[in-house]
Amino acid sequence: MDNEKKFEKLEPIRVKELDDILGVPFKVLDDGFVRVVDYLGSDQSIVQAARVSYGKGTKQVSQDRGLIRYLLRHHHTTPFEMCEIKLHIRIPMDAWRQWIRHRTANVNEYSTRYSLAIDSAQTTSPDRWRMQSSDNKQGSSGFFDIETGKQMSEDEKFLHDKAREIYNKRVEQGVAREQARKDLPLSTYTEAYWKIDLHNLLHFLKLRMEKNAQLEIREYANKIGYEIVKKWVPIAWEAFEEYVLTSKEFSGFELQLISLLANGKKEEAKQQALDYGWIKYKENGELKFNMERWEFENKLNELQIEIPW
Repeated sequence: MDNEKKFEKLEPIRVKELDDILGVPFKVLDDGFVRVVDYLGSDQSIVQAARVSYGKGTKQVSQDRGLIRYLLRHHHTTPFEMCEIKLHIRIPMDAWRQWIRHRTANVNEYSTRYSLAIDSAQTTSPDRWRMQSSDNKQGSSGFFDIETGKQMSEDEKFLHDKAREIYNKRVEQGVAREQARKDLPLSTYTEAYWKIDLHNLLHFLKLRMEKNAQLEIREYANKIGYEIVKKWVPIAWEAFEEYVLTSKEFSGFELQLISLLANGKKEEAKQQALDYGWIKYKENGELKFNMERWEFENKLNELQIEIPW
């Protein structure tokens, strides 16, 4: 690098599409939101970090795109850490408990020790009460009928109103806020500032946009992904969609079975699954549930490959 370029001033990197939505709240659930407070970097910053000798990356977008796709495809994560974003979120506490498990961000949450609890709780409409999944112990599947849902929503409103009434009464009586809050429901909204780099944000989105993630946090993740990250780093987002969101991972054993199935060796594939411990039967002859096998079966269905057992 010659002396003239060494001392030239670098212009700050801005993304117009993201600047246009700075501070704009995107509604989530019935009373939640997410908005961008500030950000650092762009697709250009990823390239700049990967090619540190280039002040502004290459001059050809196609070359930048190819590099970013290569970095993401081969899990070279450091360049993505050069981009950061700060979000302001309003979210029910039960979803926030899952969110805060991602320990790779800087967080400052609204405190109900110092301030009154936010007078809002997430409500569920009669047609949105979900049933427990029979396959996934931590998931849901399908919805209750509208009449049953109406009763559940009425019970919910009664519970929320009563909890808020008791909380307000305690505060008025002079009970310490840190103790008065203890019986508020997990549906109560909280707010937080959340700052994270792009690498860890994409990992968060990978897990929370997954169809098996809880619906409420999935709605936040989808809003962040499609309304914010896609505008901020469109090339990185394109690669993330292709190589992460819409891709499938296969273990060595799964690839072995697919190879057998592709060559018409169904019985051999079935025997391998049996030897591997995937196939076991109950006394009545019914196939026992196996999570790993079930996940593989879903992949076969998406590939339109017949399940051999």
